[in-house]
Amino acid sequence: MHLLHDPSAPQASEITFEDFLKADIRIGTVTVAEEFPEARKPSYRLRIDFGPTIGERKSCAQIAANYTTGDLIGRQVAAVVNFPPRQIGPAISEVLTLGFADEAGNVVLFAPDQRVPNGARLF
Repeated sequence: MHLLHDPSAPQASEITFEDFLKADIRIGTVTVAEEFPEARKPSYRLRIDFGPTIGERKSCAQIAANYTTGDLIGRQVAAVVNFPPRQIGPAISEVLTLGFADEAGNVVLFAPDQRVPNGARLF
C-alpha cells in the first residue's frame, strides 16, 4: 500500500496557515465522466465545472473501483485547482480530484454533505 493510502502512516510535518492557503481547494460539479482505458489503474476522465471564476477543468481520477460514470454526473467533488497540468498517458489532468482510501485502498471521493456553490473554496 502506498504511504499516502496507509492510515498508520506518521503525521506529516507541521505547516503554517499560509502554507495551507497555497493549496486552492474548490468544489465543482462533474459534467462529464468517461472511461479512461489507457490509464494504468482503473480511471475516468472527468470534466468538472468550478463556476464562472475558474470554469470547467479536466481531471483524470482513479475512482473506477467505487463509482460508475453514471454515479458521477452531477456530483460535487473537491479538487486542488492550482497545481500545474499533468500528463496522464494521452490525457491532461488540470486539477487533482481529492479522496480518501477505503479499506481496500480504492479512492472514495471527498465532497461536502450539502450542495454548495461551484467554485466555493475550502477554508
